[in-house]
Amino acid sequence: MAAMAAELRPWLAPSATGPVTTTVRLPGSKSMTARALILAALADGSSVIEAPLEARDTTLMSAGLRALGVAVDTSAGDRWLVEPGPLRGPARVDVGLAGTIMRFLPPVAGLAEGTVEFDGDPHARKRPMGPILDALRSLGVRVEASPTGGLPLTVHGAGQVEGGEAVVDASGSSQFVSGLLLSAARFSKGLTLRHAGPPVPSAPHLRMTTHMLRAAGAVVDESVPDVWVVEPGPLRGRTWTIEPDLSGALPFFAAAMVTGGAVTLAGWPAASWQPVERLAELLTAFGAEVTRPAGGLTVRGTGTLRGVTADLSEVSEMTPVLAALAALADGPSELRGVEHIRGHETDRIAALAAELTKLGAGVTEFRDGLRIEPRPLRGASFETYADHRMAHAAAVVGLSVPGVRLTDVGCTSKTLPEFPELWAGLAARS
Repeated sequence: MAAMAAELRPWLAPSATGPVTTTVRLPGSKSMTARALILAALADGSSVIEAPLEARDTTLMSAGLRALGVAVDTSAGDRWLVEPGPLRGPARVDVGLAGTIMRFLPPVAGLAEGTVEFDGDPHARKRPMGPILDALRSLGVRVEASPTGGLPLTVHGAGQVEGGEAVVDASGSSQFVSGLLLSAARFSKGLTLRHAGPPVPSAPHLRMTTHMLRAAGAVVDESVPDVWVVEPGPLRGRTWTIEPDLSGALPFFAAAMVTGGAVTLAGWPAASWQPVERLAELLTAFGAEVTRPAGGLTVRGTGTLRGVTADLSEVSEMTPVLAALAALADGPSELRGVEHIRGHETDRIAALAAELTKLGAGVTEFRDGLRIEPRPLRGASFETYADHRMAHAAAVVGLSVPGVRLTDVGCTSKTLPEFPELWAGLAARS
């Protein structure tokens, strides 16, 4: 059932001839859209998702929910309607390369009546799944996995999950916790989930999960560190308004920093569930000015791009673009705390080390990150590893280094299908 690999789309990253100064309007957050889809599917009534992300990951998530009996109408584009239905199999779910699908849908499948098969892109079979599957088994869900403990896998849904207490080592991905919590209110006994292991990365994503659960009517207690309690009870159908994707905006902000311009992300809310404060701290450390005009978020390049020493554990998905900035900075950087990104769409630490070295940077690879020493860079072929964030990093370097050739820009369709066109337009306005 594994998906066929898409045809590669080689791409020469455009270079900027001057400061990039523009306002961008970007699609909604992938993380918020994925959570809203799950909560809407498990609600007692219909839900509306306004300004969702329409990209490969969310399209596959919608298809997976439809296969389970949920009516997801995406025909209006910017206003999706979700009507819950009886969850049932048999069903087959293509996860693509999306961690949100492979970690969020198996608990939903446990609530279905019948078997649900999961598989995806070839590399998806290498992404870690064991901790969440072990937790589901401890809660009484019958799961058959591959010999490596991941995809392809089959969930034998019994129509209900008893719930109760479970322990998970979520040091490999916060999605192991989020995936269990999102369905937990529908478990007969709810869920008391304890994390046992090294610190859970990407804490802002966990806060997003618990905030959205409460917004749907769930009773959630996270007052004890590394323990989450979700009481059994109904989830309400509601209207979800999705924020612009902060991670998706990062390469555009980086363009302002690299070229000494200014980029404004339009439609930014006054209060956000995304880690905007941490991002502002990091970009300021690199040398940018970050301001929040009404209804927007603006990043200005100051003409200086400094090296930084930073723990990126809370914003690990931003590592590739921040590494690109580090390669262009005026001094060395150390980016640490992200060992878990070795299990993302690709081993991002190894991939960044290989590709930035190919461009001429001095790179030292650590178990949990990178040291990057800027050196004169040169154009070269930049392997994207079917990873949208690697493509974003290459595009950022290409703004100031002519001749950066991406092996495939098509992988950006995972979260922003129009990225190549938006990026080319941005460079043309420099």
